[in-house]
Amino acid sequence: MELWQAIVLGLVEGITEYLPVSSTGHLIIAGDLLKLDRPETKASLDAFCVIIQGGAILAVLALYFPRFLQMLKGLAGRDPAGFRIFVNIVVAFLPAALVGIVLKKHIEERLFHLGPVVFSLVIGGLYMIGVELWRRSRKPMRGGIEGKRVEEMTPGDALVVGLLQIVSLWPGTSRSMMTITAGYFRGLKPAAAAEFSFLLGMPTLLAATLYTLYKDHAQAKAAGTKNMLEVLGAKPVLIGIAVAAVSAFIAVKWLVGFLNRHGLTGFGIYRIVIGAALLALALAGVVTVNK
Repeated sequence: MELWQAIVLGLVEGITEYLPVSSTGHLIIAGDLLKLDRPETKASLDAFCVIIQGGAILAVLALYFPRFLQMLKGLAGRDPAGFRIFVNIVVAFLPAALVGIVLKKHIEERLFHLGPVVFSLVIGGLYMIGVELWRRSRKPMRGGIEGKRVEEMTPGDALVVGLLQIVSLWPGTSRSMMTITAGYFRGLKPAAAAEFSFLLGMPTLLAATLYTLYKDHAQAKAAGTKNMLEVLGAKPVLIGIAVAAVSAFIAVKWLVGFLNRHGLTGFGIYRIVIGAALLALALAGVVTVNK
């Protein structure tokens, strides 16, 4: 892999990972246009696209470092609110993690193809437009339910977010889309819904990254073939992670402000457009969606 290709993929990953637009769909298009989907590099490219999520993890850690300190204090018994946030993240993380372990192979075999990915992009776009219309037409509820902060979430709220995150296992759906809209359903303001989505993304992305590293190494060793670092080179991987970190940092800061001002409608329209573009490029033979 050339360094400029790693930079492009790092930018795509960093910008789209936390936006509700599906990083999967964008990385599919980028990888194919860069001609990195050849049989000899396809497996390594797939692993690379997961591992550079490490950059997105670093971005959220930097942006929300006070929250992580608060959770550490909570675990030490010195911050009840921090402990509640930690518990809620665990509650929200478990459903998709457990379902993903059981269904991962089935999902890759049955759903990682053109039809399911385009379907989820377009339907997800319509879904977000509908959710935003619902949110804007909804009157604030009594008792301060509307506009809850992250600290005020209950385990029940977190469980709803976690259950909707299961839907994001469908390729092209977007984890951010499902978790942010779940926050809306539980009465969080856009900024709070986005923040909890970002915090929840940390263990989710970390688990996926570590598992991919282990799987890539184990499979290469068992087959006597080269692993991802040997195929693509260590330098491009590190560059991709660094670029993903910087671009994700910028994207996350921008997203919070955008959601407060404009909501999800623009992202919904964009998803429909990118889904149509992916379908057109695939039908023209420019890109492929196939594990």
